[in-house]
Amino acid sequence: MWFESRMLVGWQRTAITMSRKLAVTALLGATLAFSADRSHAAMQPEEVVKAWYQLVLELVRHTATYSPPVASRSFAYLGVTTHEAITPGSAQLVTLAGQLNELAPLPPRPEGIYDNAVVVQASMNFAVREFFPNTGPTGQRALSAIDRKLSAKAAEGLPADVVERSIAWGKTVGAHILAWSRTDGGAVIENLGFPQTYKMGNAPSNWVPTSLIGLQQTPLLPNWGNNRTFAMPDGKTCPLPPHPEYSEDPASDFHKEAMEVYGAKAKLTPEQIQIARSWSDDPMLSTTPPGHWVSIARQIIERDNVALERQVEIMARLGVGLADAFIGCWDAKYRFDLVRPVTYIRRHIDPAWEPLLITPPFPEYPSGHSTQSGAAEVILTDLFGENFAFDDLTSTRDGLAPRTFPSFRAAAEEAGISRLYGGIHFRSAIVLGLEQGRCIGKYVLALKTRR
Repeated sequence: MWFESRMLVGWQRTAITMSRKLAVTALLGATLAFSADRSHAAMQPEEVVKAWYQLVLELVRHTATYSPPVASRSFAYLGVTTHEAITPGSAQLVTLAGQLNELAPLPPRPEGIYDNAVVVQASMNFAVREFFPNTGPTGQRALSAIDRKLSAKAAEGLPADVVERSIAWGKTVGAHILAWSRTDGGAVIENLGFPQTYKMGNAPSNWVPTSLIGLQQTPLLPNWGNNRTFAMPDGKTCPLPPHPEYSEDPASDFHKEAMEVYGAKAKLTPEQIQIARSWSDDPMLSTTPPGHWVSIARQIIERDNVALERQVEIMARLGVGLADAFIGCWDAKYRFDLVRPVTYIRRHIDPAWEPLLITPPFPEYPSGHSTQSGAAEVILTDLFGENFAFDDLTSTRDGLAPRTFPSFRAAAEEAGISRLYGGIHFRSAIVLGLEQGRCIGKYVLALKTRR
């Protein structure tokens, strides 16, 4: 559900209020899932990571502040924090300091014995509170509850000095990553990312607001493409070729792309409708697009019982790639500033036309879903291999059937085409967005995370 942040009509306020009330059970339920008696064994760090990611995905799903770019940034910093907290005690992992842009080396870890479960708990608790703020009373209660429960379980049976030392190190890493994050350009978001003023383009090809209720007047996060990237040099690193030249001529390539979107709506199959809805990933109604790929990674990790060091490597790499994808995509979106299909179709084909999905409040080209999915495809294929089959259960809680894929490439291609089925992107935005994401993902592959 996309909305203009300064003025919410009654039905939107009601929907948000209901969503937050329903979130109480979901958020607190995520913490209570770890209440089983474990007095017979120490808590494993993998359980701590699982619990925090479960909670974070719920926070993103039920909080208005997490537009896709903002969520991607938070996932990236959470992944990097956990990775760096574990690295000094690992014989396998290599620090990302000196590799990610402007990330200075961490202070040396003091000598002594550490417990990974306590380290992970302290570092993730710190990072989630800092990078997933503004969660409201429900979210704060959930954060406090999971902190109490996991802190107690992780420390159970350990010497006091080990616990104290491990907590101190987790917080040290968290503070170091937080200080780094404050200079990236995305630390302060006003008005939920919608600028109070914005100079609109005045050409027929330029983006205009698409809100059906006529309230949303400015686009989301127009300066996000200027943010400091993580692995690639900057937001312009993976440039896009121009989209088909804007034209109202029925014989033009641009008009033909619009007709494809228009015609698709009338002949959507039940399978195509499910694809569109499975990847809709609307803010406040889902984990958002980057959360969808994080959810996929978490499902695989839990299905295959992936060990801690491998887990933190996966989540750091994926988080960095998704965040860079949104920076690169947003840089391109606001340089091309292209009109959305719904606007063009209503102007030149059918004034009464309605897309299947709600059109997001920012320019058309390229598709954000496609760019981030292309990046995720490249990163996860490198981590898990070609032709790695998996099921995606992300949307089953919303009554949709699981999606089954033979590879990450197949999933990325489906995520991309879902936006054409939904009526919110032209084909060129999808095809070239996927290519942009694959280019961005390769910069993550260049990171050295293992010895």
